[in-house]
Amino acid sequence: MNTPEAGTFNEGVQRLIERVECRLLVTEEEKRAAYRLRYDAYLREGAILPNDEAVIVDRFDRTSNNHTFGCFIDGELASSVRLGYGTSESCDVPAMAAFPDVLGPIMAAPGRSLIDPTRFVLDEAHARLYPKLAYVTLRLAWLVSDHLVVDYTLASVRTEHQAFYRRFYGHTLLCDARPYASLIKPLSLMLLPCRQSRTRGLTRYPFLASTREEFLALWPGPFGPAAPLIAPAPAAPMFGHVLAHAPMSLG
Repeated sequence: MNTPEAGTFNEGVQRLIERVECRLLVTEEEKRAAYRLRYDAYLREGAILPNDEAVIVDRFDRTSNNHTFGCFIDGELASSVRLGYGTSESCDVPAMAAFPDVLGPIMAAPGRSLIDPTRFVLDEAHARLYPKLAYVTLRLAWLVSDHLVVDYTLASVRTEHQAFYRRFYGHTLLCDARPYASLIKPLSLMLLPCRQSRTRGLTRYPFLASTREEFLALWPGPFGPAAPLIAPAPAAPMFGHVLAHAPMSLG
């Protein structure tokens, strides 16, 4: 019996992409559902202590450059991730708050930009049914980084999750794990140089490719300085890679 994820790894992810609805969370009800999903995921992993409201929300959820997205399967919230956009002129993102001594010098050079994915979480039941859900969710960070033509995509992750980001995307470690606001477990900082990694990523994982229409339907802004249109994704075979186990949450 075929499932939405049948076939090679790339084919399975692509089928799931076609089934999942990914969109910006706009209403307070939608956002609160994502905050509850964060709480459930972090509590399950022992990353936080219980709180009476049973939500995880911080000041970055109220800024204009950090946006929370949801991935829905059959109308149910299956996963969520927050994407923050920072530039040399304004870099109010969670990673800058946690790693100012490391990230500050990098972003001090004029004209630099980044995407900082945080609060990546999966619903436990959906993650069991759809093992490739993590790849569909994290694809949003690649998609937005690609179309904004940023210099870097970050990852603030626990030490045990570094192997996944290194093998799948090609991130390099910038800073060993240190205390991170609102979490019990420390997080490290990893960085992906987007322009240097684009061809490798799209060749190995064709499902990372996206259209301008998809980007514009997803990202509300800011858009940063005018950038040239990105080149088409390179043609590639559907590899059947065996990857490190995908994490179920991100700082």
